[in-house]
Amino acid sequence: MSKKLTLFILLAIFFMGCATVPLTGRKQLSLVPESQIVQMSADSYKELIEKSELSKYQPSVEMVQKVGKRIAVAAEKFLSDNELGSDIKNYNWEFNLIKDSQTVNAFCMPGGKVAVYTGILPLTKDENGLAVVVGHEVAHAIAKHGSERMSQLLLTQLGGIALSEALKTKSEQTQQLMLMAYGVGSQVGVLLPYSRNHEYEADQIGLVFMAMAGYNLEGAVEFWERMNALDTKKPPEFMSTHPADENRIAKIKSEIPQALEYYQKN
Repeated sequence: MSKKLTLFILLAIFFMGCATVPLTGRKQLSLVPESQIVQMSADSYKELIEKSELSKYQPSVEMVQKVGKRIAVAAEKFLSDNELGSDIKNYNWEFNLIKDSQTVNAFCMPGGKVAVYTGILPLTKDENGLAVVVGHEVAHAIAKHGSERMSQLLLTQLGGIALSEALKTKSEQTQQLMLMAYGVGSQVGVLLPYSRNHEYEADQIGLVFMAMAGYNLEGAVEFWERMNALDTKKPPEFMSTHPADENRIAKIKSEIPQALEYYQKN
């Protein structure tokens, strides 16, 4: 009886906390209020920026600002055109370039808080290549992947018990879950596949943002080909939170025609 009750509670939580990803239409778990995610992200981002050394090389800083603003405008227009403008009513866009040549990375947290590390610039090469990365990262935020990831982690770790209690305050446990939402999962077959789905979705939505911002979509293929050539010692796809580059490139190529429709309209 207790097992049936637990299952019923979990199913109720799932259906009450169900959202839909823009463009792809995929149903996703969403147990954490977006307003709370945005505020926690703003706090974490502020702390990170204060502890980091920001680049003072103006050409690169200005490029990050320019690309970021163009992608942000495209994202806002996409949501507005699809009557989803309320999804980013609490967004306050920020774009920073962190001086760290060893870190090949970038991210966008919920609320529009974007950071690019200088270590990725040799791979992006130019404004168009940077638009691939920023478009992808902004897509993660627009698709609410962070919120979904955190919801998954809450259910995985807490089993749905004391969920509301865990979210009442910004406790250390909740903050850790927030950070884990942007990190590597621990369960093969449960958390990792969701993360790969997130990556594919961010690629697809990011292409649309790139197109609407007026960038060359073939740059996405070229960027991932450079990434593929960067490291030959990657784990197999089923053990990674990211898709294998060759699979990713093939899927991006198949999605370019759809994204081009947005380019022509805009």
